Amino acid sequence: MGNKQEELETCVCLQGYDLIGITETWWDSSYDCSVGMEGYRLFRKDRQGRRGGGVTLYVNDQLECMELHLGMEEEPTKSLWVRIKGRAGTGDIIVGVCYRPPDQGD
Repeated sequence: MGNKQEELETCVCLQGYDLIGITETWWDSSYDCSVGMEGYRLFRKDRQGRRGGGVTLYVNDQLECMELHLGMEEEPTKSLWVRIKGRAGTGDIIVGVCYRPPDQGD
């Protein structure tokens, strides 16, 4: 992600987002130590065996959350789902980020 990582971190610092979803990350294991962001928990699903694709979700580390595994590992569409615990008296929130390759049929 190179300079785009710096641009992302600057934007996040200025705006104070709680959630940031990114598609088309093109990440693999070589990016393990360069894509974390202070103050955020990183969830990611890289596209295996092919270039392109991949999804990432940064969640403010002050939010209690956990990744959901929905048993769709063989799906052609990459998706990542996270449950964020609601505050007292409110329900949990489930958020996701999805990538569908442009050559994927309906």
